[in-house]
Amino acid sequence: MRSPYDIIIKPVITERSTADTMDGKYTFVVAKDATKVEIRKACETLFNVRVLKVNTQNISGKLKRLNRFEGKRPDWKKAIVTIDLDPEETTYLVKGGQEKKTNKKYKNTIEEFGFGL
Repeated sequence: MRSPYDIIIKPVITERSTADTMDGKYTFVVAKDATKVEIRKACETLFNVRVLKVNTQNISGKLKRLNRFEGKRPDWKKAIVTIDLDPEETTYLVKGGQEKKTNKKYKNTIEEFGFGL
């Protein structure tokens, strides 16, 4: 089992991704072989938030040129994670038909990425 720090590499900080944080959407560079379920679990454990949806994109690297030499930037994977802005306690049924509430508190924002940026 991989560590959440191996799955989520770093945040993508652009003008658009910063504007999307108001809607609860955060953008990350993730491992190329990470699945949506792994990304969801990694975000929930690292940032203590409730994830509603994960969208992923495979981005191909650009061709770059320096004088007469041509090279290619590496391919990477981007994940857009939508979190719950109004997390509530969830209830579930236990044996005997009784309802029980979870006492886990979720945050409604991701303030610190913790990646040393």
